[in-house]
Amino acid sequence: MAPRKTQRRGGSLRVLGYVRVSTEEQGRSGAGLAAQRSAIREACASRGCELVTIVEDKGQSGKSLERPGITQALADLESGQADALMVAKLDRLSRSLFDFAGLMERSRRHGWALIALDLGVDTTTPAGEMMANTLAVFAQFERRMIGQRTKDALAAKRAAGVRLGRPRVLSAALVERIVAERSAGSTYQAICDRLNAERVPTAHGGQLWRPSSVQRVLSSQGSQ
Repeated sequence: MAPRKTQRRGGSLRVLGYVRVSTEEQGRSGAGLAAQRSAIREACASRGCELVTIVEDKGQSGKSLERPGITQALADLESGQADALMVAKLDRLSRSLFDFAGLMERSRRHGWALIALDLGVDTTTPAGEMMANTLAVFAQFERRMIGQRTKDALAAKRAAGVRLGRPRVLSAALVERIVAERSAGSTYQAICDRLNAERVPTAHGGQLWRPSSVQRVLSSQGSQ
């Protein structure tokens, strides 16, 4: 589906403002809701934009987009009630460059604009869109760096002999049972068959025991 083109009524851009403070920020100077609203109103007035409304999230973290205010704002934008989303500061919208890059792509798909006054992001202008694209590049760089650091950390743990993955958790009673059955002469397969018939979960919560699974339990107890 082709993106919906930004619709302007009477030639003016219809702006939906968004403001946010976290619980700990509510009393800080410069981060308050009133200061953010004032910056948005002044920007709209100086640019000749129509300010449709200002949506707020009070006492909400910027770590993710799981917030009632921004969820409603995005729904309004995508239903055509406004042409652009404006924030006084980019971190009011999101503290994550990943989320910002996702929002920028979403705005392109649905045909609304994104404006962050503090960083000069404004996808209605070539210069503002260039700034938005630059931030998106940094988001991708950050994502790849995190991935590489994670990969390097896992490799270092493996080199140090650290066992990775989910810990095996079996009850002491089940371990004793397996050891006892093996000591009584049962084969690995026979033990598996009984455990599977009784639907006893494996160490990782699975439903299928294999001879190798039984062997690992016995090895951990010094038995074979």
